Amino acid sequence: MKRYLYILAAVLTALLGSCEKDPVEKTDPVDNTPKDITLSAASFEAVTAGGDFSLTVTAPSRPKVTGTPDWITVTDGTYNNYKITYGLTVKENTTYEERTATLTVTAGSLSKTVSVKQAAAEKPEPVTPTGIKENLVTADATQAAKNLYGYLRSIYGQKVLSGVLAKVNWNHQEADRIHTATGKYPAVNCYDFIHIYVPQNNWINYQNLTPVTEWADAGGIVSLMWHFNVPKTATTIPGSDGSGVTCTPSETAFRAANVFTDGSWENKWFYSEMDKVVDVILKLQAKGIAAIWRPFHEGAGNACAKQQAGWTKAWFWWGYDGAETYKKLWTTMFDYFASKGVKNLIWVWTTQNFNGNSSQYNQDKDWYPGDAYVDIVGRDLYGYTAQQNATEFAEIQAAYPDRMVVLAECGVDSGNGNKPFSEVADFWNAGAKWGWFVPWYGSNMPNNTWWNNALKQSFVVTRDQVKY
Repeated sequence: MKRYLYILAAVLTALLGSCEKDPVEKTDPVDNTPKDITLSAASFEAVTAGGDFSLTVTAPSRPKVTGTPDWITVTDGTYNNYKITYGLTVKENTTYEERTATLTVTAGSLSKTVSVKQAAAEKPEPVTPTGIKENLVTADATQAAKNLYGYLRSIYGQKVLSGVLAKVNWNHQEADRIHTATGKYPAVNCYDFIHIYVPQNNWINYQNLTPVTEWADAGGIVSLMWHFNVPKTATTIPGSDGSGVTCTPSETAFRAANVFTDGSWENKWFYSEMDKVVDVILKLQAKGIAAIWRPFHEGAGNACAKQQAGWTKAWFWWGYDGAETYKKLWTTMFDYFASKGVKNLIWVWTTQNFNGNSSQYNQDKDWYPGDAYVDIVGRDLYGYTAQQNATEFAEIQAAYPDRMVVLAECGVDSGNGNKPFSEVADFWNAGAKWGWFVPWYGSNMPNNTWWNNALKQSFVVTRDQVKY
């Protein structure tokens, strides 16, 4: 048996040996990857008005783009077959200087650069205000109101009034602080009726006119505005600590469109709060005090965005139901104040003016209450450069050529890295001949150096220089 096993093993060995092939000579695998970065893009030299374009990169490994300034946003694409296409969004150039960004594309040890050039914004021609209307929209305005308006009109385009917002409500604390820092008072102090809903003699007593009469008696110009708070629900009882009320539409069931329905809770609240404000204004009128009046400010909010989305709404309740309702609120207030005998106000409407970006927003002229209801047009700007001020002023003046145009609010953009606001001399010399400027208080307030520079300018009017 063992002999047969040996024979079988020999036969199998012979058979296996006959199946072997000659060895194949080994070679390195073929490397088909690109050895360099290639770039292609559209309109790198012609990005003048902002918008989108693309950058296509072919590279041996997943590339990345660096060197983008804050005016270019890069959207990553999908890397496939050594190719990736980046979407680039360029903000509109609102400066009067050409700007260039050098983008660097890196893949492994390889890199290439490409430049994106953007033309300067076209500098508007300096606006010399002419043809400003002579009369107030209140036909039987008090002599004090006529005198104040006549004074504003007489210096418009030649000088700018300095101003400041009262700290929260019914005082001149910020103006006093500025005086301590600079030796000068701003010409205008703006008081806010934001807490008028609080029961009388509880925390804030708007019946105490002293904070206003002190200012007026010292020669200052009085400005009034109203963050018109409403209850969060029909049954909410507002608290004196600010609880239970809001201006923000998402926080309340209050709807402006319902104000015009007799007997609705919105209707009752609207008129009861107006009565409180009217009562104070009439007391000021009896003392011979005229006031700049700025209700329902920033009405359009984000509603004029060209691409509508969930966030493209007004940010105050008075604009949330649209332009027609907003204008009706304005005219209703105007007529109601007149019916109560209020004749001492100069009415200021605040435009959004493309919300600062004409490529993303439409103009808000549909929100303008009308020439019969508006004396002056205001604008609120935070963190804006001198050139941006000049552009805004020129656009608004062109849109409302017979109205004075003013900087109703301004200051540091505390929500955008504390971006500073233009120096007054810079925006004035750039052509922004605002009728007045009024910085906000708190974190939006420019520092003392800014104030010292502002109040020493020969064209800036301080309280001691007001003459009317």
